[in-house]
Amino acid sequence: MQYPIGIQDFASIIKGGLVYVDKTALVYDLSRTKGVYFLSRPRRFGKSLLVSTFKYYFEGRRDLFKGLKIDALEKDWDCYPVFEMDFNGSNYLEAGALEDTINYYLTKWEERYGVEPASSQAGRRFADVLHRAHEKTGKPCVVLVDEYDKPMLDVLDTGRKATADGNEQLLEDRNRDVLKAFYSVFKLADADLRFVFLTGVTRFAQVSVFSGFNNARDISMNPKYDTICGISKDELDSDFASSMAVLASTLELPVDEVRRQFQQKYDGYHFSTGMTDIYNPFSLLNAFSDGDLKDYWFASGAPSYLIRLLNHSDENIQDIIGRTYEAVEFADYRATVEAPVPMIYQSGYLTIKGYNREDDEYKLDFPNHEVASGFLAILASGYFHTQRPSNWATKMKKALHHGKPEAFRGLLNDFLASIPYSVRQGNGEKSHERQFQYSVYLIMRLIGSCRDTVYHEKASSHGRADCVIETPKYVYIFEYKLDRPAAEAMQQIHDRGYAEPYAHDSREVYAIACSFSSETGTISDWEVSRE
Repeated sequence: MQYPIGIQDFASIIKGGLVYVDKTALVYDLSRTKGVYFLSRPRRFGKSLLVSTFKYYFEGRRDLFKGLKIDALEKDWDCYPVFEMDFNGSNYLEAGALEDTINYYLTKWEERYGVEPASSQAGRRFADVLHRAHEKTGKPCVVLVDEYDKPMLDVLDTGRKATADGNEQLLEDRNRDVLKAFYSVFKLADADLRFVFLTGVTRFAQVSVFSGFNNARDISMNPKYDTICGISKDELDSDFASSMAVLASTLELPVDEVRRQFQQKYDGYHFSTGMTDIYNPFSLLNAFSDGDLKDYWFASGAPSYLIRLLNHSDENIQDIIGRTYEAVEFADYRATVEAPVPMIYQSGYLTIKGYNREDDEYKLDFPNHEVASGFLAILASGYFHTQRPSNWATKMKKALHHGKPEAFRGLLNDFLASIPYSVRQGNGEKSHERQFQYSVYLIMRLIGSCRDTVYHEKASSHGRADCVIETPKYVYIFEYKLDRPAAEAMQQIHDRGYAEPYAHDSREVYAIACSFSSETGTISDWEVSRE
């Protein structure tokens, strides 16, 4: 099999005989009704390929769709004038870059349809082009916009400024105003439009470009379109069975084990209350192509806008994952440092892990191991001001896998000692305690993202252990104290029966009492008991 890695043009995939997961039935279904549609999906999830598929479909290119689902559904194969815009190819950090991009497209379309600009306003020019195209072809127009939000994301929270009409304003505000005015054409030129489709990572609400047109339909959380991007379990089984067998042979593992690791590493995305499991297509295709199971999606680069947002946020990741939200709290984007959840969710670093229909609440958490390990590594690097904390976590994981708690202690202490003093500075006891708790939380989450099972605040019959790490051969029960003897923590483990759930477990069980010093930021006392 040949995999279309980095290829986003539908025609190139079909003509090249590359693997294509057939999404055309959903393309047909969505295109039946006139309207303005918006789809949010994380980067590298196939949005550009979907836009390209719409393009060739509305151009009537039946030859490209032979044998696909849409070939049996579509009878007419009408050809419409298609206007495609891709904002992904430019850098919008410089003032005027967005205006230049829009002008480039408008000039090209005006030349194509013989339109002399009667206005300097981009929205007005676009409306005139759409009207002329409708007149010349006798068909209403199709507008496809890929990565509509990139001109705003590039400059989000950068502080860069632009001057327009003698007035200085933030570039993110300027770009949003420009796009808002440009997209208002969808309302102005409604009679000349057959279908409008926009993709992006975020849905900018409240301060939104969407307020420029009030008839947009957001399908991002519609269960009907859960699988329009990404790869479902059924598609994995039907389209990649031979690929899975080849990968299993390469890795010298049973197919079922490779499938399990695939699920842990690349599955777990849910985009609606339908809770359909979706695999990351970029990671999946790269894994099959390379014959390996690496962190492909995260290695392809973390978005700079997200890193900037997290650096300015006061919220710790432990406060925002594994808890419930109303849809308005994460589905709509609001550009505030104090509320990073919408951006984290829409960027694909959190996903829906549960839905309470009675209360209309959603539980958010990491989709899979690949995302968790990469995201936590970024957070830890920023929080600890230490390079590559994931390397430390990997060494600590190995110590636990080999039943060496004392080696784990040494590695943990060395890591804590490498954290700059400025990170440990705070105002009073509560600040020290919060810093200590979050530091340990991040470290243990990093260890857990390396495929072990990590429980924080795991309940027993008499209380909750601070942390439990389960490896294939060992179980470690941790209890932490700050500026108090380790003996207190060990007594608590025994008194509250934290080890009781593992009484009949075949694995070796260790109770570890760890005391941290707020003064040094390192381990001050340590006890280990084999249960």
